Amino acid sequence: MHLDIALAGLIVGIVIGLTGMGGGALMTPVLVIFFHITPSAAISSDVVASFFMKPVGAGVHVRKRTVNWTLVRWLAIGSVPAAFTGAYVIDHIASNGLESRVKEILGVVLLVAAAAMLVKIAVQNRRGRVAADTMLDRSLVRPVPTLLIGAIGGFIVGMTSVGSGSLMIVALMVLYPTLSSREMVGTDLVQAIPLVGAAALGHILFGHLALGLTASVLVGAIPGVYVGAHISARASDRYIRPVLVAVLTISALKLLNVSNRGLLGSTIAAAVAVVAWIVVSLRTRTAAVAPGDTELAPASAS
Repeated sequence: MHLDIALAGLIVGIVIGLTGMGGGALMTPVLVIFFHITPSAAISSDVVASFFMKPVGAGVHVRKRTVNWTLVRWLAIGSVPAAFTGAYVIDHIASNGLESRVKEILGVVLLVAAAAMLVKIAVQNRRGRVAADTMLDRSLVRPVPTLLIGAIGGFIVGMTSVGSGSLMIVALMVLYPTLSSREMVGTDLVQAIPLVGAAALGHILFGHLALGLTASVLVGAIPGVYVGAHISARASDRYIRPVLVAVLTISALKLLNVSNRGLLGSTIAAAVAVVAWIVVSLRTRTAAVAPGDTELAPASAS
């Protein structure tokens, strides 16, 4: 077992439980960039590890009754076959000696995930606070668009291990603006179980799974997800999200082989943007919340 990878898994697991973000958006680039694992092996191992991590966080939300089972059903109908297909496609590309192409695909998807997080922040700010106990009425569920979100998201997850929490949840947020943040997290974590299960099966059959690598990730990530999910039930993640956007963007640029000078410039720009966003957010929050008010702090998913 690799203790350094287990420690990275612990940190990533906490972030997954706290934000609902899929592990692929963080763990896969960490494995590729910092531990020099081949992209195909990192994707396969992360997908299989995610299959064991998702139930940990999902179980917390099931007990808290923050899961919309109607949405879960329609998402799974689209995502399960698409995820299996995506795993086959990316592993076919890797088997043909195109690891560099797999790396580029991962970088592009991470950039999309970072942009999706920005969209989510903007949508959340526009719609304001949503009561934690507000559950979406079943009659408002739109089967066809929900199924399409599942199919597109499932295919991307199968290919890159990215998208379960960083892309699909944003699409759900746009489609269902009255869906509470806690319900988003719970629904996303539960629907991701059959999705990731199908992707994991595909990678086991066709992919480049490294069992030792997967085990190391799981040793750290499983307790991390459990702790993060409990924190998400009563804490806000509004200040960690800008940092995650910056991290995803820089990771994507690194995977796309941007020059060191470009990475340095992007890092400085991202740091300035994050600090500015936090300062503006703090001032806005202070002005909007009168003394004695209690602000809801829903945990959101990405």
